[in-house]
Amino acid sequence: MEELITYTVSEAEARRRIDVLLSSYCEVNSRSLAQRLLKKGMAEVNGQPVSPSYKVCSGDCIRFSLMKPEPLDVVPESGELNILFEDANLIVINKPAGMVVHPAPGHFSGTLVNILLHHCSDLSGIGGKLRPGIVHRLDKETTGVLVVAKTDEAHTNLSRQFQEHTIHRVYEALIYGNPLQDKGTIESAIGRHPQNRKKRAIVINGKPAITHWKVIARYPPFAHLECRLETGRTHQIRVHLSSQNMPIWGDLQYGRNHTQHARLKSSKLQTILLQCRRPALHARELGFIHPITGRHQHFASPIPFDMNELIQALAEQKN
Repeated sequence: MEELITYTVSEAEARRRIDVLLSSYCEVNSRSLAQRLLKKGMAEVNGQPVSPSYKVCSGDCIRFSLMKPEPLDVVPESGELNILFEDANLIVINKPAGMVVHPAPGHFSGTLVNILLHHCSDLSGIGGKLRPGIVHRLDKETTGVLVVAKTDEAHTNLSRQFQEHTIHRVYEALIYGNPLQDKGTIESAIGRHPQNRKKRAIVINGKPAITHWKVIARYPPFAHLECRLETGRTHQIRVHLSSQNMPIWGDLQYGRNHTQHARLKSSKLQTILLQCRRPALHARELGFIHPITGRHQHFASPIPFDMNELIQALAEQKN
């Protein structure tokens, strides 16, 4: 079944591309979906199909239809969840390393979604049958705070907050490098890697991406960083830090091979470093406006054991 939605273009919205304007609507929420709707004739302006590059005028009537969410067919699975907060509208999880957020080729079981469906069957359907309730993601090996929507209203509202970059997100990372400054900002557009579709890269025609970073502590040739995101592109912190010769330790996709690490005085430290099987990246804080109550919510997760062990070993060597 389809849902028909109508908007009238305001003076402030005039002269914008139709695909850009469509993507700003909470029901669409992505430019790729907006372009698909336009190309399939499921979005019209004044009753006529238009190209994605069409510039709208004040008073234009935009009408588009969306397929209602498909029934979920992901199999619920029992599993442990570290729940930081839950109410009728959303659930906040402290995600462990090694857990994929939603089903995808090669990962159709054991994901966070599988376990969430066993825990609560009322997830928002806006994300589709493979991504129910998923508003944002953390990479498989990244730990930390993640919010999931349980109602469509919460999903739409949270998605808009992420889209408008009003979400507070702070990460901690252990990097292999010694920054020249104590803090900085990386502002480089990120898009799909031109040679490897599984990777992201800094590209001219990519999406704007901004990462603020500062040094928490230095353990040459390593450093412990805090990173604050203004945008939330796929692999953003990993790509940005690597581009500044500050790759995250353990990140073989964007960093260095473990066999190429620096010579260290401590054999214990060397052993701990080599045992690090994931990028040392942790989503420490997440803040947003509750989509129903309007109250500011803030959640934090302590640094996980494996990263803490690395940092303690580095501190011991430094002393």
